[in-house]
Amino acid sequence: MRTTQKIASGALVVVLVATIYGVVRTGRDDGAGALRKSKVVGAAGGPLVDQTELQTAQKLAQLADKPDEQELSKEAIRLVDHELDLAFEGARREIAAHPPALSTKAQEIEARLDKAQSLQKADQALVEQLTAAEAKVSGKAKDALDDRLAEAKARLESDEDEVDDATQDLNRAGGDAKARLEKLDEEHKAASAEVDKGVQKYPEAQPDQFGLVHQYAQWSWLHQKQLALAQARQAAETAATALTSRHNALDAQIEAAKQASPDLAGHVKKGVTASDASVGAKAGAGAGQSRSHEESSAAVARMKQIVADQKGLPNLDRRADYERQLAAVYSEWSELVSVRQRAVLHRALQGLLIIIAIGLVGIFFEGWLGKLLGKTKLDRRQVETLRTVTRVSVQVGAVLLILLVILGLPGQLGTFLGLAGAGLTVALKDFIVGFIGWLVLMGKNGIRLGDWVEINGVTGEVVELGMFHTVLLETGNWTDSGHPTGRRVTFTNSFAIEGHYFNFSTSGQWLWDELQVVLPAGQDPYPMMDAIQKQVQEATSNSAKEAEREWLGATGSRDMRAISVAPAISVKPVVGGIEVAVRYITKANERYELRSKLYQAIVKMLGGKETARISAPEAPPAPAR
Repeated sequence: MRTTQKIASGALVVVLVATIYGVVRTGRDDGAGALRKSKVVGAAGGPLVDQTELQTAQKLAQLADKPDEQELSKEAIRLVDHELDLAFEGARREIAAHPPALSTKAQEIEARLDKAQSLQKADQALVEQLTAAEAKVSGKAKDALDDRLAEAKARLESDEDEVDDATQDLNRAGGDAKARLEKLDEEHKAASAEVDKGVQKYPEAQPDQFGLVHQYAQWSWLHQKQLALAQARQAAETAATALTSRHNALDAQIEAAKQASPDLAGHVKKGVTASDASVGAKAGAGAGQSRSHEESSAAVARMKQIVADQKGLPNLDRRADYERQLAAVYSEWSELVSVRQRAVLHRALQGLLIIIAIGLVGIFFEGWLGKLLGKTKLDRRQVETLRTVTRVSVQVGAVLLILLVILGLPGQLGTFLGLAGAGLTVALKDFIVGFIGWLVLMGKNGIRLGDWVEINGVTGEVVELGMFHTVLLETGNWTDSGHPTGRRVTFTNSFAIEGHYFNFSTSGQWLWDELQVVLPAGQDPYPMMDAIQKQVQEATSNSAKEAEREWLGATGSRDMRAISVAPAISVKPVVGGIEVAVRYITKANERYELRSKLYQAIVKMLGGKETARISAPEAPPAPAR
């Protein structure tokens, strides 16, 4: 195993241990199943007659996609509605007990309204008086009363318009407590109607999706819900604290009022009505207390004020309790969302664990397979081919599995594969053709590292064979001496599909070579021709038989038996003598050596020396049939 593989394996093992720890931690229940041991209640709150929490509860209902969350949402909306009832009730009591102080403008409008109402009453009485008097007279007296009655009715109509105008102006200035009460009632009815419209519509439950991408999106959505619930819970807790503070302040104010009126302290207790207080004041006066009528009236007014304030204390208590209960509802809801978040995180860590396992298995399987292939007795090129194919197959399979874990199964698998295939075919045409060409080169008639090949007119030794490219160390074409030029030539593997190539390192590497000798004029050429043909035939006999055997085995065709592999000789007259040409079969990588030996023998024969026997290189054993 290489150093990089060892480092990668070590890092993956460390991440694997951390992921297993995360899977175990997130897989714990932590008592989540006992969250709803009892039905909790909640409240809604906020500022005086503020409907913000009702709107918040209705918005959170759109996020409740599970039955247990929907139950909590219904509970929250119900409690918000009850708290609003108490808030409107307290607002009405507050306005009735403590009318708002009028501004200078409102006071002017109120004075104008009082004046208009006084004129209206006077004119109304005059109209009634004239109407009654008219019925008792006749003649000219009646005509005079009719004129006065018409004038009085006109003034009464003008007074009514003035009263209406002043009333509207006073309402706009906020000085009419009755109008404010009516407005509060309208708002309360609208809020209650919003809750009582019918069954709350809830979204469909989101299915548990597989794939790290979908799990991250689901976790993010749950996180946003968690934040919204936390804000709602914080608002409920803040409102509960504010209402408790208002209760304590009002209680202290009542006690201070009692202390400021010692004569009322014995009669005013929580739950005493205003009528009881009035009776008590009269009884105290009859018991010998000597005070004026104005003092007695002031005492009764103070007593009524204290009693009205005391009635507001239970209202504030119940509202604060609703707020605390609502905070409990949101807290429980938030806990349910946390359980779902842990479940999603647990599945995501499981996916990460699978990815790490795939990486480790791929790394160790590749190393083990390399050692296993190294112990086999196969040819070096076959071993390299198997190693390359298996390595690429393992890598491609691992990548596909990892993508499946990350992206998950597509919803429309057929459509997805069709569109993806069409897009990849157009965008990666050259790479696809090159990859298919690499598969062709890995086949029986392909090329291997170290082979001597010719591709697109360039001859050289294969020094690199990848999935998309083949690299040659250029040595020139087959007619040259075969010395390297030092240049590395890279070809896209598409040449195996769209072009052609020659491999001189495999079976079928035979070629026809030719010797040309010029015999001097004036002597008989036939003895020399026979001697040359004999020497060439003896030197190439083994090569010719092997070439014939390979050709017949490769084609299996009867027509190949008509082809002769014996050396062929031809003569033709040239200037200064007769040219003898001999064609013979030889291996491409042995032709220079064989040609050199044949030329040496022919030179000796032409010099008149004894003919030397020429031996060709020892032929390899015949392949098994």
